[in-house]
Amino acid sequence: MEKIFWHLKKIDWFLIILIFLLFLIGCVEIFSISKGNLFDLKKQIVFFLFGFLLMIFISFFDWRILRENSFLILGLYFLTLFLLILVLLFPETRGRKGWFEIGFLSFDPAQIAKISLLILLSKYFSLRHKELYDLKHIFISGFFVFLPALLIFKQPDFGFFSLILFLWFSILFFSGIKIRHFLLIILLLSLTGFLGYQKILKPYQKERLLSFLKIKSEDPLKIGWSQRQAKIAISSGGLFGKGINNGFQVQSGFLPESKTDFIFAAIAEEMGFLGISFLLFLYLIIFWRLFRFSITLESNFAKLFTQGFLSILFFECFLHLATNLSLIPVIGFYLPFVSYGGSAIFANFICLGILQSFRVYA
Repeated sequence: MEKIFWHLKKIDWFLIILIFLLFLIGCVEIFSISKGNLFDLKKQIVFFLFGFLLMIFISFFDWRILRENSFLILGLYFLTLFLLILVLLFPETRGRKGWFEIGFLSFDPAQIAKISLLILLSKYFSLRHKELYDLKHIFISGFFVFLPALLIFKQPDFGFFSLILFLWFSILFFSGIKIRHFLLIILLLSLTGFLGYQKILKPYQKERLLSFLKIKSEDPLKIGWSQRQAKIAISSGGLFGKGINNGFQVQSGFLPESKTDFIFAAIAEEMGFLGISFLLFLYLIIFWRLFRFSITLESNFAKLFTQGFLSILFFECFLHLATNLSLIPVIGFYLPFVSYGGSAIFANFICLGILQSFRVYA
């Protein structure tokens, strides 16, 4: 019992409190959007509690077991590939084949891809960070990223596809890649993206991009509806917001996917500029705390894992906010620890559990 108390004392409870405050803001907005139907709110609370307990459970395992077991890492990677292939055989949900539906629950295997790639890339570059002058290591790591990224692209899920690429870039950057190699990768990916647009994208996907760029749109009201409603909701919130249960765009149903993809706009309308400022302030503190923690770690694996997870959280926030503010086309992405849904909460808590293990067993 004494060891358990010692272990729990080592956990970063301040970070957990910050995450709980994010979750609380999300719960208040989900309650407002639900209009008295508390089923989704209850599920969200269960998701968070289960994720929290999962984090505590994982933190009791020495992270060095994970770092030193290559077979475990590769096993998780190939399990990820299997799930990403299997999910393509399932019916579409919300316009893509990215979810396993089990009763009233759903599971997104791309979240497993996020975890497995974060672990694999941290392991790979922790052993070879001094050899990045050799391009082969960059291309080998790129091959590991390419396979799950291609399967996620096939769903299609542009948000997660870009997140996977951003994670790879981030790990390369923190590992100390040379600038000329970094520019070469960007050039190759740009060429690949151009060819993908010409040969792979479906007509409706091209239409979304063209509509966003205001080049061409056969049905502008349909294509840009979500982002127009999001901008109306954000701009109408004012300083203090319209109040919980009082947002017109939210309560009238004009703002689509307001519990998930557009929850930031819903919060802005009902909690105002002060509400979203507090929300963004919490994220900034979390980012800063994770970065400060990463530079104190001596292990290259632990350092790269923490910085990679920081990059994931940052880019998840960026994709959500950029979509809500019409800075990028609609790709449908959650706001971490705020949007409704269990897959993202579980995945991020698993990563946090490994981070807490760094604190305990450093």
